[in-house]
Amino acid sequence: MNPIVQKSGLSVVGLLVAGGCALGPAVAAQAAPVPAAPASSNQNDRHAERILNVDYQAQPNFYYCGPAATRIALSAQGKALSQDEVAQLLGTTEAGTPSALDTTRVLNELTGGKYRTTEIRDSVARPDQVEQLRRDVLAAVDAGRPVVANIKGTTVDTDGNPHSYEGGHYLTLVGYRDGGDTIRVADPADPMLGEYWMSLPKVANWIAERGYSS
Repeated sequence: MNPIVQKSGLSVVGLLVAGGCALGPAVAAQAAPVPAAPASSNQNDRHAERILNVDYQAQPNFYYCGPAATRIALSAQGKALSQDEVAQLLGTTEAGTPSALDTTRVLNELTGGKYRTTEIRDSVARPDQVEQLRRDVLAAVDAGRPVVANIKGTTVDTDGNPHSYEGGHYLTLVGYRDGGDTIRVADPADPMLGEYWMSLPKVANWIAERGYSS
């Protein structure tokens, strides 16, 4: 597992790591756009299930996961930017996008300033950090704001499909069900699936030692 690389000059000491990207195995077959998932909600309980309507677009190369994930989040809020435009704003290079601080900064510049950065400093998310993620995802998604998460490591979704990004990755949390026990993930490096469900604790542990914009 790659060591943590801190971005120099951060005002918050130790906050987040350099965000690498990797294309999943499915990306070898060229990524075709995946149709946007329809927005849904349970009118009897606004926290039962909700999926935001986003314009999914796969990342075109190994280092554009940050721009792609941020662009997906922006699309739910009526912002139509290209990945190249978002990459320029993020400062993305072949080394990746520096940290969730940058995704938060760009999301706020383009959507009015409601996003904030949350770090999970531990290597495994504590129960209170898992619950904080639940609250943040529910609040953001209910307000129409997808969450952009900086993750690393390997885990499996609810269908048992593995997702491995040992060098780091960015993806977008676009919905929830079961009151936030399960999170809808839009993964720009997995165009074959596009979106999948993952349990909340697994998402939190994927973010561990990094952070998210909500």
